[in-house]
Amino acid sequence: MKVDQSTARAMNRRLVLNLLRSRGPMSRSEIATTIGLSPATVTFVVGDLIEEALLIEGKPSKGNTGRRPIPVEINYTGLLAVGIKLMVGGIECVLTDLATTPLITRSLPLPDQSPETVVKVCAQAVGELLAESGAPGARITGVGVAVPGIIRDEVCLHSYRFGWDDVPLGSMLAQKLKVPVWLDDDTNAFALAQQLFRLGRHHKTVGALAIGAGIACAVVVDGAVHRGHSGAAGKLGHSTYDPHGPLCECGRRGCLQALFSEPALVRRWQAASGSSPNSTRHDMLDAASAGDQTALAMLVEAGDAIGRYLAIYCNIVDPEVIVVGGEAVSFGDFLFNPMREALARGMLWKAPPITPDWVDNSWAQGAAALATHQIFDFQASSGT
Repeated sequence: MKVDQSTARAMNRRLVLNLLRSRGPMSRSEIATTIGLSPATVTFVVGDLIEEALLIEGKPSKGNTGRRPIPVEINYTGLLAVGIKLMVGGIECVLTDLATTPLITRSLPLPDQSPETVVKVCAQAVGELLAESGAPGARITGVGVAVPGIIRDEVCLHSYRFGWDDVPLGSMLAQKLKVPVWLDDDTNAFALAQQLFRLGRHHKTVGALAIGAGIACAVVVDGAVHRGHSGAAGKLGHSTYDPHGPLCECGRRGCLQALFSEPALVRRWQAASGSSPNSTRHDMLDAASAGDQTALAMLVEAGDAIGRYLAIYCNIVDPEVIVVGGEAVSFGDFLFNPMREALARGMLWKAPPITPDWVDNSWAQGAAALATHQIFDFQASSGT
């Protein structure tokens, strides 16, 4: 890569910000020593970042003699971001700080799934969040939108769940809001947030398994999501488990998610146990906790099946940790214990730990990470 003065400056900014993100407050001299930049360069970069309110100075460290070093740290409240998670029938929207810590949340229904309606409702949600926060638009770094689909360059190339093809949702929403918009698959966004700020923060290679309306497994390496050539990487749930099984949203039969996604599991348990069609995953969990053999057997089957496919994934990608999110996390060890056992049986080396993320807003936070990511990643896109 040709490095000119502006490129070098941008890279140095990211080096300093990522060091402070991972290590916490440090003095200028500690920063210079750690990343190998000259003290003058670090002083210049830190000064710029303080002027932009991205860094703040802390209290001098304690010492008996001489000038005490003044630590600097990231001002996570200096800029805000909005994350939007699209779901069939509604959206979840969250206003966060730079660390994707939720400040205000909104859930709004979607009257229909047309792109125009989605843009209208998303814009309404963003307006409500900003009005309640009192934050001026200049403090918003942008909006991240998590979509269940195949995404490239802020365009939804395809979404089975929404019935979309080649929808430029990023530019449509950016034109409406007049702020930058980033678009990505919902599991990719979730994975990104995990490595930047959450359970994968201290790992270089993080796998993020989603078990909700679908099943997918994304991987982040050094802050970069692996999306593949067409943006379709990680669609674990569309691996064929039973060629004669139920019809999947993709049009094929017996996909992993057609049998073991959270809605599929609940539907199958309702049918097998004679439970009410209105019963939920919480009712299924209560039944399993009470020793219901039908619920227990289904959760063991699901954990074993997902674990076997996850082992294939891990043998190829070799992640340090697997963070699991989605509605099926509610099933806890009824699902995770057989999953861990199947994963261990299928691994060539030691299986990575499976760590559930119990945070309710983790998916919308993941969407917000799409907007905050560009501050920390030199190669991140500039949005739409």
